Amino acid sequence: MAKRDYYEVLGVPRGASKEEIKKAYRKLAIKYHPDKNPGDKEAEEKFKEATEAYEVLADDKKRQAYDQFGFAGVEGMTGGGGGGFQDYSSVFRDFEDIFGDFTGFFDSFFGGGRRRRSTSTRSSATRGADLRYDLEIPFLDAVFGTQVEISFTRNETCPSCHGTGAESGSGRKICPTCGGTGQVRRSSGFFSIATTCPTCNGEGEIIENPCRMCGGTGLVRKKKKLKVKIPAGIENGKRISIPGQGDSGPNGGPAGDLYVYIHVKPHEYFERDGYDVYCAIPISITQATLGGEIFVPTLDGKRARVKIPPGIQNGKMLRLKNEGIPYLHSNSRRGDMYIKLVIQTPTKLSSRARELLKEFSQLVGENNSPNPIKLSELRH
Repeated sequence: MAKRDYYEVLGVPRGASKEEIKKAYRKLAIKYHPDKNPGDKEAEEKFKEATEAYEVLADDKKRQAYDQFGFAGVEGMTGGGGGGFQDYSSVFRDFEDIFGDFTGFFDSFFGGGRRRRSTSTRSSATRGADLRYDLEIPFLDAVFGTQVEISFTRNETCPSCHGTGAESGSGRKICPTCGGTGQVRRSSGFFSIATTCPTCNGEGEIIENPCRMCGGTGLVRKKKKLKVKIPAGIENGKRISIPGQGDSGPNGGPAGDLYVYIHVKPHEYFERDGYDVYCAIPISITQATLGGEIFVPTLDGKRARVKIPPGIQNGKMLRLKNEGIPYLHSNSRRGDMYIKLVIQTPTKLSSRARELLKEFSQLVGENNSPNPIKLSELRH
């Protein structure tokens, strides 16, 4: 039977990345693993086919030769040239993590020539987990910055055992189940599968007398208070990283980080767009018609003088420079403030005011049969 294209075998496009190729191969290798399909010749052939394809496409030189010349370009470079199950063990030397617990299969299948990595954590400390804290702050605190005290719970090194997990005077000993390897093997006919040791959970050691304070984990839960500086100009959804304030690491490992996610409450009058701020200000018909000056509130709590040109239309925008949001980590730069003018029509009129408006209507020659306004004009 003719060979299938290696990319077709793995089900990836020709431009696939190494990571995509690795993921595709792992999926196929687990699916057609001989130990999962005992006596299934078809599964065994698919497993060999996928392995041969991966051996070529995971190697830059072999892949380049295959892309240029096809199977002829890699003839003699792969392990798939003869009969029977070929030796593809070189594929797994650099990608042992592809199979996890299935690596035991390859150890036994290819003669056990590779030495397994120790899973014991005796000599290697582990970094603690990162933590997340969601903080809601008022709109103006996000604009001008503030300092907030937060309270959260995290894992800290046990003060009684100093992170060892053992009572004072006792210690750890080699796990009697796995002999310190952290793994146990299960044989199934010709194959052997390595799994995590259930006694020591893969550490290779057990604690004879667990610490009573931490239960042998080496860590205890503690509440902590911390002051967090919120920089001026921070946006909704941004996060602040605080190094070393996450969970302490097991076995004396470094602590993770704390990430404070900012949620900004909406303001009653102001709305933010980047570093600019928008608000709507009402004006009367006479102010819109005659023009004049008004005083509008700003983010600083002061009122700024704004000049209204005569005859301004409803919905028009006026700009106040440098009255917007401060730029993040800048001492002087700010965005602008945009004011949308909303012309309010009076609903209660005195008889004198009504007479004056009628007279005004006659003087300006108001049209009782107006033509539509072009939509293009409304967009400007």
